[in-house]
Amino acid sequence: MAKKQNTGYPWKYCSLGGVVRVNITSGEDIAHLGELDQKLWTVLSCPTQDLDFDSRTLQLIDTDGDGRVRVAEIVAAAQWLTSVVKDKDAILKGESVLRLDQINTENEAGQQLYKSAKQILQNLGLEKNEISVDEASDSVAIFAKTQYNGDGVITQASADVESLRPLIATIAEKAGSVTDRSGEPGITADHIEAFYTALADYAAWQAAAEADKAAVFPYGENTAAALAACEAVGDKVADYFMRCKLIRFDEAVAGAVDVSAEKLGAISDRNLATQSEEIASYPLARPTKDAVLPFGAVNPAWQPAFATLKALVLDVDFPKAEGITEEQWNGVLAKFGPYRAWLADKKGEVVESLGLDEVKALLKADQKGALLTLIEADKAMEVEASSIDEVKKLLLYYRDFARLLRNYVIFTDFYGRSEGSRGIFETGKLYIDERCCDLCIKVADMGAHGDMPKLSGMFLLYCQCVSKTLGKTMDIVAVMTDGKTADLRPGKNGLFYDLEGNDWDAVITKVVENPISIKEAFWSPYRKLARFISDKIDKNAADKDADALAKLQTTADKPADGAARQPFDIAKFAGISAAIGMAFAGIGAALALIVNGVRGLAWWKWLVIIAAVILVISLPSCFIAWRKLRKRNLGPVLNANGWAINSTVLVNILFGKTLTSVARYPKMKLDDPYARKTPVWVKCLWWCLALLVIAFAVLYFTGNLKWMGL
Repeated sequence: MAKKQNTGYPWKYCSLGGVVRVNITSGEDIAHLGELDQKLWTVLSCPTQDLDFDSRTLQLIDTDGDGRVRVAEIVAAAQWLTSVVKDKDAILKGESVLRLDQINTENEAGQQLYKSAKQILQNLGLEKNEISVDEASDSVAIFAKTQYNGDGVITQASADVESLRPLIATIAEKAGSVTDRSGEPGITADHIEAFYTALADYAAWQAAAEADKAAVFPYGENTAAALAACEAVGDKVADYFMRCKLIRFDEAVAGAVDVSAEKLGAISDRNLATQSEEIASYPLARPTKDAVLPFGAVNPAWQPAFATLKALVLDVDFPKAEGITEEQWNGVLAKFGPYRAWLADKKGEVVESLGLDEVKALLKADQKGALLTLIEADKAMEVEASSIDEVKKLLLYYRDFARLLRNYVIFTDFYGRSEGSRGIFETGKLYIDERCCDLCIKVADMGAHGDMPKLSGMFLLYCQCVSKTLGKTMDIVAVMTDGKTADLRPGKNGLFYDLEGNDWDAVITKVVENPISIKEAFWSPYRKLARFISDKIDKNAADKDADALAKLQTTADKPADGAARQPFDIAKFAGISAAIGMAFAGIGAALALIVNGVRGLAWWKWLVIIAAVILVISLPSCFIAWRKLRKRNLGPVLNANGWAINSTVLVNILFGKTLTSVARYPKMKLDDPYARKTPVWVKCLWWCLALLVIAFAVLYFTGNLKWMGL
């Protein structure tokens, strides 16, 4: 740990993750955060969501409500917190309980916090000299027994007068309600105004009808039912009179506009009682050129509706008539004009269910002023109630602020994995391919993770995680720092555990490939060569198989008697033999050249040559991997996730080993009845090859290969 004088406050520095960082070791450091140059902060801003951190604390610090916590907001929170707490060093402990005598009452803010904390304990019925985060956060319990709580909402418990309590419940039912700080439904001044406005509007609307009752209610108390009866058959009546007009225009169309015998005949073999829908489509009555709608000859399907119309309207206006004309029908409809206009002007529907008498009684009692007085009395407690909320803010800051600084100014939680700590951006562990990735980050927006994560130099696995138990899905990115990478491809399944222990089915959706270890880099060229040769062999075999199949199909398609056998071509056979001989001669010459070039070398020099060849092949890959592994940086991944990382967050080789654990099995000899058995001929072949190599070496080093010309 080194100390260095900055311009002003003597900040302390440490090396963490291969980078020099400012270290926060005392409450005075927190109090002077405003003097720390922003260039020295590890983070400049971070999101308030999707972090392993109490979002309530972050939202309180995020004073502008933009969903991001910035340096200036951290500084403001630090200055406020250190001004109202006596022992600033206690902030670093991150305790969830604060003794009341630790509140600094030498300033106005601290005095009010002390009073409010005492008030909270009193409201909760607790007699003690300390308060916890849970106690300060339980607003329902805090305000459950209080008459006023400063939120401008009154409940039945707010009423001093017994008669106001049912009125408050009625307003909440008819005009709406909100939840009071006590957790109970309550009403605001807006609800009261809306309720009494509705009462007045409804009473005035009813009074307008009473003023011209005869015109508005032509059928008295049955006016509404009479209008409904007219509307029920109105379209069929209009249809009937139009058919009559067409007959009067041309009697030749009488059969076309009337129901035909053929139409009835089509359904006559069925149960006509079940064909009411079809029959209802026929005219209301048989149209005639007289254009009189007969009361006694109405379509049976419309008879019930027409009977209601006749009883409520036609028998009233035409008591002895046996039918009506179109003019008379239009006169009936016209009588509903004032009633329709009155209905269209209806107001105060929300209180209609109370009944006119109750509406008038409520208006006469006029308790609106008393309710608004309760609202004002509640609002008068706003300062005290807000101060109670400030106690909640104090407790959340007191508990969480030190941890936030460890993940904002300096990344000690991320690098201090030996103590079991984690960065607040971490979200769980991924088990896949006999490994556990301890560094996993929730991805808020996959679209933002384009090219930026490639700059990290880390091997990244993007996975989609699904929890059927929780009914949720999420995307994560896991950092792989150890083991093999050959089988890590999109589509491979794994198991993810979040920080709460819930398991999620994980499937790889994207892989960002970078070196994972020097060991992997050493063997990488040989794996690539083996994969290239394997792919070529597979492709060549597939091509040969396709050619053979094509030739077989071609041969099968030829007629048997038309197939001519090609004569044996001795010249072609001789050419092939010559080519094979030349190939073997070339291989022998090359082998002789190599052996002659190293004739006389000691056996250990052979080993040096082999090692040199291996190094020439693997060293460049290892060197490139070594450089990249030293520069692995988590910053680009966090930047893609909404963080503004101001400093590098290195994940070097040594630290990277702690982020991925590989399965280790004890060395033991176990019998496996299902293990693959090596054929005897393969064992014999390997023994023969080994003996040949040994014999060649012995003969070579004893100088007995002259008979081979070597």
